[in-house]
Amino acid sequence: MLHETSAAAIAIFAAFVIGVLWLSFFLGRKGQSAAGYYAAHGQIHWFVNGIAFAGDYLSAASVLGICGMIAFTGYDGFLYSIGFLAGWIVALFVIAEPIKALGKFTFADALDARFQSRGIKLAVAISTLVVSVFYLIPQMVGAGSLIKPLLGLPHEAGVILVGVTVTLIVVTAGMVSTTWVQFIKGSLLVFFCGVLTMLILGRGLTENTGSLAPQTLTVRPDGTRLVDGQPQSRDHDLRPVGSIKSLPARFAGRRETGPLRPLEYLAAVEDSTIVTWSAKKRVDADGTHTTFTPSERSGADLLKPGGSFKGLATGQLADRLDFASLMLALFCGTASLPHILIRYYTVKDGEAARRSTVVGIAAIGMFYVLTLYLGLGAMTSGALDPTDTNMAAPLLAKTFSTTLFAVISAIAFTTVLGTVSGLIMAGSGAVAHDLVENVLGIPMTDHEKVRCGKIAAVALGIVAMGLGILFRNFNVSFLVGWAFNIAASANLPALVMLLFWPRTTREGIIAAVTVGMVASLGWILLSADTFEKVYGLSREASWVPFSQPGLVTIPLGFLVLVVVSLLTPPRPAEARTT
Repeated sequence: MLHETSAAAIAIFAAFVIGVLWLSFFLGRKGQSAAGYYAAHGQIHWFVNGIAFAGDYLSAASVLGICGMIAFTGYDGFLYSIGFLAGWIVALFVIAEPIKALGKFTFADALDARFQSRGIKLAVAISTLVVSVFYLIPQMVGAGSLIKPLLGLPHEAGVILVGVTVTLIVVTAGMVSTTWVQFIKGSLLVFFCGVLTMLILGRGLTENTGSLAPQTLTVRPDGTRLVDGQPQSRDHDLRPVGSIKSLPARFAGRRETGPLRPLEYLAAVEDSTIVTWSAKKRVDADGTHTTFTPSERSGADLLKPGGSFKGLATGQLADRLDFASLMLALFCGTASLPHILIRYYTVKDGEAARRSTVVGIAAIGMFYVLTLYLGLGAMTSGALDPTDTNMAAPLLAKTFSTTLFAVISAIAFTTVLGTVSGLIMAGSGAVAHDLVENVLGIPMTDHEKVRCGKIAAVALGIVAMGLGILFRNFNVSFLVGWAFNIAASANLPALVMLLFWPRTTREGIIAAVTVGMVASLGWILLSADTFEKVYGLSREASWVPFSQPGLVTIPLGFLVLVVVSLLTPPRPAEARTT
């Protein structure tokens, strides 16, 4: 049964969550000052900060979304892994040391270090909040997806549980507890995903001789699931789909390959015939009905680019531009994410910032290589739930043991906790430090700064819970693409030009951040994906030619900054600084 709970799974999950909360309360006494609450006094060791980078960055999109996309679409899902990892090149060689030298608590500190401008603080604070909110959505969706099979609770309960837990983490000790939660979570994530990959290779591939068809799963607009036309229950669960129909010819006469080495495993998958799910949607007066049926596909077809991204297969210009735009956003977005940038303020100097980035890249790179095997292992496990691509990795773990399922699910849940706490820290700093203190000019004592940040954290937690419930049916990697587009469009042009073009002016930065943010957000809201998946309208009604805005809005941010800076001569203080 795909969604059968167990006492052992609940106990392991509870132990993880209680342990994280205990750590937060234990470390709470170290985050009472503003410097401690927002930046952990800048005293985090570079190695710990590097693993915390991985814990912060490897979000629900990585753990749940990418594995799910590979399991259902094949190779194209792995392109997200490549894009997410490649973005760290920009962070290492362009951003790491300069951002540490410029800032204090928030990303706005860095952009405003030379200008002391309320306009910059306002624009960057709003940008930080918008990016954080868009990045929060997939984390909360992932949390809701985990709770249903693990605890037998509805999606809404999972979203509320993670929202309350993360809010407690942030308000108790701020960046101190957030850092250690991310360090522990990053370490456990890479280790146990490595264990799961070894188990996948040790098991190899097994040919499924059971009955796979005919069987259909229909999901009604109200969420009701029908298996072969009958309401689904635990006694009427799906037969295994997502399995090997026939092994490669070299294994003729055998039902199992036995243990395989990493490259042998990929070759065996490529030469196999795999039964996976295909979906069709039907719209009537009651809404959209989605019907899933088993379909046979060759492994070579699934490992060929173009299964999901039309730009790799159709040859149409709009599809190619959409794919190129997504890859550009993933490459440029990493160094523009506020919750990643504020991690550089938790170490003591620029050298420590660079070292922590190298450690982070090593841990993140190792994990993303593992996602290919986790996704393919889920694809061939016979345990796919076609209605929830985000559960591919946990359900794969369940095929080995309930204990491993509970551990992987608990780690995935703490992954959500770590990323969400980082996002809420970035958002609360933007509200308290940038908006309230610097833009509104309200003087605050050290204690009041911390209290204001905690109030902002609670508010952001509530917003995140609401959005996590609203966007429950989206793949989390798809949603993260939106956040990367907005971050890269709004933040990267201003940051890069400030560091490397002395002629940059405050007006140029304000214009670039504002135009990049508004243009990318507006493009997303008018895209075909949003029209179809959010508004319930036809894709053809979209106002823009392709869905991912980065290819247009990132260069637009650079162009606006250059033009406005050239039209606004630098003030004397700025000229002296340059």
